[in-house]
Amino acid sequence: MMNIAIAQSGGPTCAINASLVGAFKEAFKESSIDAIFGSVNGIEGLIENRLIDLKDMIKSTRDIELLLQTPSTVLGSCRYKLPDWHDDARIYEKIVENLNARQIGAFFYIGGNDSMDTVNKLSQYLTEHNVDIKVIGIPKTIDNDLCVTDHTPGFGSAAKYVVTTMREIVRDSLVYSIPSVTVVEIMGRHAGWLTASSAILHHLGESAPHLIYVPEAKFTVDKFIADVRQEMSKRQAVIIAVSEGVSVPEDVLSGVVDNFGHKYLSGIGKYLEGVIRNEIGCKVRSIELNVMQRCSSHLASLTDIKEAESIAAAGVRCALNGDTGKVMVFRRISDAPYTVSIESVAADQIANKEKFLPKEFVNGAQNNIDDAALPYFLPLIQGELGLIMDQGVPCHFTIRDSILS
Repeated sequence: MMNIAIAQSGGPTCAINASLVGAFKEAFKESSIDAIFGSVNGIEGLIENRLIDLKDMIKSTRDIELLLQTPSTVLGSCRYKLPDWHDDARIYEKIVENLNARQIGAFFYIGGNDSMDTVNKLSQYLTEHNVDIKVIGIPKTIDNDLCVTDHTPGFGSAAKYVVTTMREIVRDSLVYSIPSVTVVEIMGRHAGWLTASSAILHHLGESAPHLIYVPEAKFTVDKFIADVRQEMSKRQAVIIAVSEGVSVPEDVLSGVVDNFGHKYLSGIGKYLEGVIRNEIGCKVRSIELNVMQRCSSHLASLTDIKEAESIAAAGVRCALNGDTGKVMVFRRISDAPYTVSIESVAADQIANKEKFLPKEFVNGAQNNIDDAALPYFLPLIQGELGLIMDQGVPCHFTIRDSILS
C-alpha cells in the first residue's frame, strides 16, 4: 500500500480540475493506493507540508460533476521555480521529508512548461538519491505550447471561448454605419495557438477576423497600419485578433518579470488602438479578453474536459507501472474522425521548451491564418457540458478558504 499526492500549478484553465478528477478517480479505484492527498498551492504545498486529504474533500458524484465544470485550480496554484539541486538541495530534502512522513509513493503535477521543469528536476533528484517516489507530469496550458504533445488540456476550452466571443464582437461591430476598427488582444506570449484559433470563424462563414497577428509572424507597426488601411477599403468594420506577445517597442512591456524570467506583457491591444487612432483617425476600440479566456467554463469544450480527465488517469497508471520523470502526451492519429492516443515521454523532452505554430498555418502576408490550420483546431472545441445551475448561474466546487490561506 502507498499514498499519492496531486498538485496543480501555473495559470488557471477550464480543464485543470478535470485532470484532478481523472487522477483522483483512477487512484480511488486502485487497491494499492490508500490516501490521496492534494498539495495546496502546487509544489509550495509539498515544501511547506500543506496537504489535504482529497477523500475528505471529494465525497460524492455531485462533487465530481461540480469539479468538472469548475474553472481555475481548486487546490490553488503557484509559480515557484525549484533551484538546481546540485546548487542547493535543501528544498529537495524538505520535500522528501514531507513525502516520506505521509508515505507518499507517487506525486502528480498538473501544469504547463514551468511545472514540467519541476517534474524534471524533482524526478532526477529522487532517482539520483535512490528515493523510490514516482513523479509524473500531467499537461495543461491554454497556450498549447508544450512540446511533443499534439495539444494540451485547457486549450480547447479557451479556443472555444475566443471563437465564440469573437463572433459576438463581430455582431456588435456591424450595427453602426461609420467605419470602425476593433482590436482584440488574446493570450499568447511566444506562441500564437490561441490567437490563431480565432480563424475557426472563417470555417463558420465569417470574414472576420480580417487580420490575425501571432508572435511567430514578422510584425511591424508600419505594415500593420498598411494592412488596416487595406481592409478598411473593403469593409465598414474591421476586426483584428492579436497575440499579446507580438513584437512591439520595448516601452509597451512592463519591464517586470516572474520567477521564471518571463516578462509581464502589458497592453498590446491598447497600444495598437492608439496607433490606429493617431495614424488613421477612425473609430477604434481595443478589447483585452484577459482571464476570461482561461476561466469561462460555461463555454468549456466537452472534448477538452474528457481528455483532461483521461490523460490524468493515464498518468496514474503510468506511475503504477513503475515509470517516473515522465509527462503524459497526446498523439493525434486522425483529424476526421478525430482520434488520439495517450503516451508518456521523458520530462526533459518537454521542460523549458516551447512548441510554436507550424509555418504553414500562417499566410504568406504574415497577417492571417491559413485554412490548413482548421482541421487541427476544429475537433478540440467540440461538445458542451451539461451544467449544474443555481438560480440561473453555473455552480462551482470550492473548498474552505482557510485551506488555501
